[in-house]
Amino acid sequence: MLCGRWRRCRRPPEEPPVAAQVAAQVAAPVALPSPPTPSDGGTKRPGLRALKKMGLTEDEDVRAMLRGSRLRKIRSRTWHKERLYRLQEDGLSVWFQRRIPRAPSQHIFFVQHIEAVREGHQSEGLRRFGGAFAPARCLTIAFKGRRKNLDLAAPTAEEAQRWVRGLTKLRARLDAMSQRERLDHWIHSYLHRADSNQDSKMSFKEIKSLLRMVNVDMNDMYAYLLFKECDHSNNDRLEGAEIEEFLRRLLKRPELEEIFHQYSGEDRVLSAPELLEFLEDQGEEGATLARAQQLIQTYELNETAKQHELMTLDGFMMYLLSPEGAALDNTHTCVFQDMNQPLAHYFISSSHNTYLTDSQIGGPSSTEAYVRAFAQGCRCVELDCWEGPGGEPVIYHGHTLTSKILFRDVVQAVRDHAFTLSPYPVILSLENHCGLEQQAAMARHLCTILGDMLVTQALDSPNPEELPSPEQLKGRVLVKGKKLPAARSEDGRALSDREEEEEDDEEEEEEVEAAAQRRLAKQISPELSALAVYCHATRLRTLHPAPNAPQPCQVSSLSERKAKKLIREAVALNFQTPGYEMDLNAGRFLVNGQCGYVLKPACLRQPDSTFDPEYPGPPRTTLSIQVLTAQQLPKLNAEKPHSIVDPLVRIEIHGVPADCARQETDYVLNNGFNPRWGQTLQFQLRAPELALVRFVVEDYDATSPNDFVGQFTLPLSSLKQGYRHIHLLSKDGASLSPATLFIQIRIQRS
Repeated sequence: MLCGRWRRCRRPPEEPPVAAQVAAQVAAPVALPSPPTPSDGGTKRPGLRALKKMGLTEDEDVRAMLRGSRLRKIRSRTWHKERLYRLQEDGLSVWFQRRIPRAPSQHIFFVQHIEAVREGHQSEGLRRFGGAFAPARCLTIAFKGRRKNLDLAAPTAEEAQRWVRGLTKLRARLDAMSQRERLDHWIHSYLHRADSNQDSKMSFKEIKSLLRMVNVDMNDMYAYLLFKECDHSNNDRLEGAEIEEFLRRLLKRPELEEIFHQYSGEDRVLSAPELLEFLEDQGEEGATLARAQQLIQTYELNETAKQHELMTLDGFMMYLLSPEGAALDNTHTCVFQDMNQPLAHYFISSSHNTYLTDSQIGGPSSTEAYVRAFAQGCRCVELDCWEGPGGEPVIYHGHTLTSKILFRDVVQAVRDHAFTLSPYPVILSLENHCGLEQQAAMARHLCTILGDMLVTQALDSPNPEELPSPEQLKGRVLVKGKKLPAARSEDGRALSDREEEEEDDEEEEEEVEAAAQRRLAKQISPELSALAVYCHATRLRTLHPAPNAPQPCQVSSLSERKAKKLIREAVALNFQTPGYEMDLNAGRFLVNGQCGYVLKPACLRQPDSTFDPEYPGPPRTTLSIQVLTAQQLPKLNAEKPHSIVDPLVRIEIHGVPADCARQETDYVLNNGFNPRWGQTLQFQLRAPELALVRFVVEDYDATSPNDFVGQFTLPLSSLKQGYRHIHLLSKDGASLSPATLFIQIRIQRS
């Protein structure tokens, strides 16, 4: 049972005619666009209805993509293979040819999983291996998550441009879609696939296939009853309006109808005052009558209702599925925090071993790893610098089999991509293992490639003892490294960046190569030292520093070995490795415009603070979350039509040790389409300002670990109260739209 109370309608006893008129018009939910008929695409290509909805059926670039192109896939200097690539009629995916046929799902990629489309030789792969092809004929499709770039060469420059322009238009249209449009697009793409003979008519067998595709294991008798109720022509085929009616029944949201009717009363439309009452009960800040009227004008689909400031059930659903109705506070998705405080007052999104695209032991290093980290909002990247041939320093994971890339190529990637997502400063954390000559080469590359972007001297400031702010450093690059005069070893020489940390471990492992590298780094190059203006690398010996405050420019770092000794768990954060650690990092930096800087709570900014995360005090906040339903969860095994998920929801709290907790619902058997729970999970929090809330959906398995379905993580401070939708993300952080959770959130502060 949904929480809430039944309300008496605020209108006069005599219902105004207009309300009755609107109610009559919307007795059933708004009509979904009908399946195609010969007049709008014919029976030959019913899937084009999806592109028509996107307004792109007449676009020449998209039409060319629908016909397909033979593009050369480039993987090395000698591996240039011609493959057919063709946009599918759903407008959401691209089919491509493989040398060895695989499962159908292995022959497509989705537009929503594309991170960027680049023209010319704008990837590491094309710069290295695409010299035989003119830049005008080349393009790169970069994906979210771990999927490798797709480097392509078209037969002509015009064909390459068609794909660049076409994909850009599709991505823009997809981003602009409302959740309702995404749902409509999603269900009709499956409808097209289930229509096995493409006659725009659906037999019961095809309807059963559709249900399995969308993760529903419906009882045959119930499914057939629903089928026959919609089969008004009584010919054992659904077509036109009959398919529309079937989809409307399938997509019905009883829990939303119940909430809507609590506020709308018997006339089944919300007036602006009734909508205001709902907003007030939701705990919406700034809830006013004018705000309610604005929401009606924004989300109501029925023009008559909109003209008379009334909201129907469909408008109500559109609002709750919109970003304004989501659990994440929509005002926190842009930069909303004070960006004029010293750098040290912010959490900064940082990456460890940024150059790696895979394993830390034998995986490849790539400049593309930096590009991807910047695309995810990372503001502090690591450059693990070693002596290279020909006087050119290289970057790789020392003493391993990882491949090497040139230091200068990484600096060029920083110049070209560091500020595509966020304008706020980037910190280059140099792990320096080079001798004097190559340190000087590093300094030279930094200065010549970055130019004015590089901070080479302190900014004019009324308070030189204080670090500059992110706002003051917009578009600038900072170097973190050793500063002369540095700490001295027993023989009086300066130590390299990692040598101080490694001294404690020398007795445990004295490698010949490591010793040779340390001999090369007998001192820090003055040219490189001069570039460490605001970020002086210093040694962290303990997690409990002495009472005397460190200098503001000091940045302490420590090796993984030392970190494990101090906190007894691994701390490396590799952006290339998906998992709950990256989910938490992404959740922490999801807010404030994903700019990579999040203002710390006051207790971590005040120099005289007595806050201790080990002893945060008694509970101050109670978080109650009623997990109501889920919608359109993804099918985990597309190649097994009878494989349906058994979903459960787990909610995790990550924060100070006393707040860390997890609870989960029961699982729902064989229903990933519209499972219902109605279970309430409750948490007591002592430091809510530091807490992250992670929503996880898993496929229950009694005999083996549960399979991951989707997740969403955000700071508690950005979690809105009331009835909200959670828009789920994949393991790689890509949208799983239209998959959502529907929950009710209550936060009580003492």
